[in-house]
Amino acid sequence: MKRPNPNFEPTLIERALSYVAPQKAQIMLRDRLKFEATAVMGRGFGGYIGARRDRSATADWNPGGGSPAVDVLPDLPMLRDRSRDQMRNAPVALGALNTDVLHVVGTGLSYTPAIDAQRLGLTEEQAQDWMQNTKWRFKAWAESPDCDYRRQLDFYSLTELAYRAWKESGDSFVLTPIVSRNGEDALALQVIEADRVSNPRGQQQSDTLQDGIEMDADGVPIAVHISKNHPGDWRGTNEWERRELRGPKTGRRNVLHLFDMLRPGQVRGVPWIAPIIEPLKQLGKWSDAELNAAVVASIFVTFMEMDAEAFQDLYDDESAGRIINNAQKWSGNMESGKAVNLLPGEKANTQTPGRPNPEFDPFWNAMVRQIGMALGMPIEVLTMHFQSSYTAARGALLMAWRNFNQRRDKMAKLFCQPVLELWLSNEVSQGRIACPGFFADRAIRAAWCASMWTGDGPGSVDPLKEVTAAEKRVDMEISTLQAESILHDGQDWEAKHRQRTKEVALQKRDGTAPAAAPGTAPVNADPSVDPNADPNADPNAPADKTDDPANDQQDDNAAELQRRLRR
Repeated sequence: MKRPNPNFEPTLIERALSYVAPQKAQIMLRDRLKFEATAVMGRGFGGYIGARRDRSATADWNPGGGSPAVDVLPDLPMLRDRSRDQMRNAPVALGALNTDVLHVVGTGLSYTPAIDAQRLGLTEEQAQDWMQNTKWRFKAWAESPDCDYRRQLDFYSLTELAYRAWKESGDSFVLTPIVSRNGEDALALQVIEADRVSNPRGQQQSDTLQDGIEMDADGVPIAVHISKNHPGDWRGTNEWERRELRGPKTGRRNVLHLFDMLRPGQVRGVPWIAPIIEPLKQLGKWSDAELNAAVVASIFVTFMEMDAEAFQDLYDDESAGRIINNAQKWSGNMESGKAVNLLPGEKANTQTPGRPNPEFDPFWNAMVRQIGMALGMPIEVLTMHFQSSYTAARGALLMAWRNFNQRRDKMAKLFCQPVLELWLSNEVSQGRIACPGFFADRAIRAAWCASMWTGDGPGSVDPLKEVTAAEKRVDMEISTLQAESILHDGQDWEAKHRQRTKEVALQKRDGTAPAAAPGTAPVNADPSVDPNADPNADPNAPADKTDDPANDQQDDNAAELQRRLRR
């Protein structure tokens, strides 16, 4: 059924004008339709060949010029279903998603406070104490399943789930209720699949309701409508709940919406593999056909022909009837090592299928290379197969990591940072963390919430070369130890430094410290620190100077002076 064009319908102003000045309203409608028809028909007569209609290559190419809602919303249910089917059954699609999730989220994004002590009126010591305490409290909340509304996953697993659902379905939603856990009110996260956000009871799309997203008169999303049950569930009845995106008084984020906005005004996201669903499906069919052909070619079957005259002489009527019945029951399926009796007069014709196909691998690689281009993933990373030089392999990893870092940054902005702000707001309101001025000034609140989110590092192709390069960057002061530590494995340098300091002190105490090379200072040596000192001693205690040669000389001079005075 062809949809009516809304542009041909009178506008609200034209309908209102028709009651008081019908003739003028007709003229206004006619002029508007004439302008719109001219604009549509005039496409293709400018300077771009790609818009021409009088060329054979583009004569039948007439894509629609729909809005984001018209182009996206009608296709979303089928795109989601096909995307999930590919993620379940297509090795290339599943491998691409797993690789992306592994590098973007990995073992989880870690929170490191990065507040500005001067702006908040704190000393450096106070800021360090606050950041260590806050990081410790957030870590305790994030590593507990109590942060999950269903008490199944921790924060890092929820991050992976939300990101995977986002890429697989086009978008995902995260509810942020405050629930009572272990005797205190705490933040909990609930990941909602994209299908559950829909128009209640099949309502038609409108200017204020589009696929479960409710908007105000200015087109600003204000609420979502969430079904109690998944639309694909077996339950017959369903109910919808309206959730405001932000609290009307406090502006609190009640719902987080994770999706890639590809066009202005777009309200729902499309699955990550939507542009390549058809090539992926065709590639899967071809791979299956080649695999089946190779399997058939590997089967060894023996066909036994029977001479008609010998058949009549060798078997009586009962035995011959039994053989004929068995031969007629053969389904035609080939099984390796099977012996098939052919009836008198039958003959088996065999053909060599020519499998495996020598052109399969080059063409498959060519198709996967194009798929990788659409996903922003070089073929070496997509197939996890590196067979070129070190330079080529490193180049592929660097190109892939540009995309991974961009997606990681977006995940941190859309999910991790809002969750941190919600968690810290709750902790401050409950009196568990002190943040003066947190609720009084938005700028002060942003300063308290300043943070850095880090994930797993990219790994190393040649560790020696990369460590040498990192050392030179730090020596040239174009990088820092903190930046290089995060680039290496995503871990905070200060935590490593504290642990390394303990290890060096214990090695010196036990006499297992590595010997320094001749003519060089010991590694991690501090001239102000006594290597024989007790690592557990109080650093603020008065130093023992009895073994200092300078002090011994001073004592001798003082004794000599006393002897002269007594004389």
